[in-house]
Amino acid sequence: MLNARPQNDEILYSLTDVPSISHSLTAALQHIMACFIGIITPTLIIGSVLGLQTEIPYLISMALMTSGVSTFIQAKKFGPIGCGLIAVQGTSFTFISALLVAGTAIKSRGGSNDEIMALMFGLCFFGAFVEIIISQFIQHLKAVITPLTTGIVITTIGITLIKVGMTDLSGGFNAPDFGAPHNLMLGLSVLVTVIALNASKYPMLRLSAIFCGMLVGCIIAWWQGILSFNDMVSLPLISVPEPFKYGIAFDWELFIPIALVYFLSAIETSGDLTANSLFCKEPIKGPVYIKRIKGGILADGVNSMFAAIFNSFPNTTFGQNNAVIQMTGVASRHVGFYIAGLLVLLGLFPIIGSVLQLMPKPVLGGATLVMFATIAVAGVKILTSEPIDRRKSLIIATSLGLGLGVMMVPDALSQLPQLVNNILSSSVTTAGFCAIIMSILIPDNTPIDTAEEENVPSSNLLVNKQIPSLASANVINAKVIRES
Repeated sequence: MLNARPQNDEILYSLTDVPSISHSLTAALQHIMACFIGIITPTLIIGSVLGLQTEIPYLISMALMTSGVSTFIQAKKFGPIGCGLIAVQGTSFTFISALLVAGTAIKSRGGSNDEIMALMFGLCFFGAFVEIIISQFIQHLKAVITPLTTGIVITTIGITLIKVGMTDLSGGFNAPDFGAPHNLMLGLSVLVTVIALNASKYPMLRLSAIFCGMLVGCIIAWWQGILSFNDMVSLPLISVPEPFKYGIAFDWELFIPIALVYFLSAIETSGDLTANSLFCKEPIKGPVYIKRIKGGILADGVNSMFAAIFNSFPNTTFGQNNAVIQMTGVASRHVGFYIAGLLVLLGLFPIIGSVLQLMPKPVLGGATLVMFATIAVAGVKILTSEPIDRRKSLIIATSLGLGLGVMMVPDALSQLPQLVNNILSSSVTTAGFCAIIMSILIPDNTPIDTAEEENVPSSNLLVNKQIPSLASANVINAKVIRES
């Protein structure tokens, strides 16, 4: 059975095998269940916070459709583009805070919904070039791409997004009943359901925990009269992709935080693909591995550009789907084609987005609070994957202090020039820049294992010492899954 955990890490179908249609569909549906909520949630959050409710159903359709096409590109591999693995692509949570900063800036200037989305998609389109360029030099960036800088940034992202999740759990931004007991109880019921299912010994329940939690929340909300399907937006039967439907715009001041997040997204992808390769019994060092990492990051950049063209937010490789590979034992990239087809099919029907838009904010907040906190935990795991000495403690403390400080006290930057204010108002950008600059300026006096260096080729040394460490959140999670 495909929903049972393979014994002794057995691979039922290797990378190049072609499973039967029934087995491919079964495995693909489990991947869909694991990634569906993750794909649509960033769009729901960004659209809700910026007041884009009328556009949310279309944006969700485009998110699903572009995720399907992007997954196909990764699995199929076109020349140097793609990794050739079941690397499920979805809308990245990492960009939420930076995009909210950009969208809020335009909204505060009196910009319309179309102007807000034109700028956000324009920034995402041009920012994709950052990841495309980095993909060709990923093995040469070990001076700044370290577990220290990566862990600081991912921890900051998670903590920053927790505020968004808690706001939704309490009723949503500017809600008249914000903090009302019925909102808190509804959000907590979703939170408890997600936790309970995640603690289950059954893999399928763990994979569907967030989906089931939100379903339970919606049922409770409907029973309480909070959720009504009478408010559904009137939509066409089929969503038709329209390139740059809202136009395209650009702003240098708001571009820098987006560019930095693309830089970090490349690091995150290298980790996800390392764990993916590990589960598929593929090499995690050597020229084949390096080529796969480069192709995967390049595809991430190309896919994010494609997503921006078709009115969706940047794509990234979803780490949670690596667990599906481990638990099903199906590593065949042929399954990736089925996943892609199902995602595109789901994206064709805007009624899905219309239904999801009706989801009460406390339901969304109860589910995303756990997801966002998990991002912060992943960052902590990366930071603790290596010993923390006095130098690292200083860099971590300073970076987190400044990054979270500007989030808690945004008025601290009010007297700075507008350009500097826009750049540093993102806690992720501030923490990331601080971590990178301090890592370069403060020398690392940790002794290097010269014996190991002498016995390992230079290209493999980076893989052994660097890439898996960058991916430590994913690799640690992989070990936990294998040992559970």
